[in-house]
This record gives sequence, structure tokens and C-alpha cells, in this order.
Amino acid sequence: MEGASVDDFPCSSLTADSFIRIGLAGSAWGLFLGPYEAKKKGLTGHGRASFVVKSVGKYGLQCGLFAGVFTATRCGVRRYRMENDWVNACIAGAVTGAAVAVRTRNWMQIVGTATIVSAIATVTDYSTAN
Repeated sequence: MEGASVDDFPCSSLTADSFIRIGLAGSAWGLFLGPYEAKKKGLTGHGRASFVVKSVGKYGLQCGLFAGVFTATRCGVRRYRMENDWVNACIAGAVTGAAVAVRTRNWMQIVGTATIVSAIATVTDYSTAN
């Protein structure tokens, strides 16, 4: 697929791709972190194995959802605005940060997380574009 632009693919395909790729990376993270946390909790045998499997699933799903929300939002904003610039990453970062922090039900944490993720996404996108 050399020379293929991101605009050549539908947003749903890009979202599914990022969900799977980053979800697998999150699963790997859970696979390495799960046994460590299980050992700290003193789990052994079946309880430990169950904890590790849950950890793999939890981290994989969380990372995949984070990447999927970011990619879907960024792609949608890019298609809506018909421009490919840092503003798309800024908006997508804010939406993703808010989506991640909404479980806390604390407005200060939601706004803070949205701001931090938006700033990181904007700086990253701006620095790689120039």
C-alpha cells in the first residue's frame, strides 16, 4: 500500500486498525504487569492465573478504546473540516481525554485530563508535521 493516503481509507477502518494495534499493545502490557500485581497481592495458582487474564483483557480494552476514540474523532474532524492540521489532534485529544476521565465524575479531573491529552496530541502532531 505504498503511496496510499490516510484519506483513501474510511474512518471506520482506521479506527478498527488503531483499536486492534494499540489494544494488542495494551494486552502485552497487561501480560507483563499482571503477574507483578498478582504477586504483590499474594495470589497463587488459579487465582493468580485468573487475575492475569483479567489484567490482559482490561489493559487491552482500555488501550484499544483510547486509540479508537482518538482515531475516530481525529478522522471525523479532519473529514468535517477538510483540513489535515494540528487542530484535528487538539480536538481529538480533548474528546479522548474527557472520555477517559468521565468515569471519575469529577469535573476538575475531566477538564484536566482532556487538557493534558489535548496538549500532548497537539504538540506531537505539530512537531511531526513540521
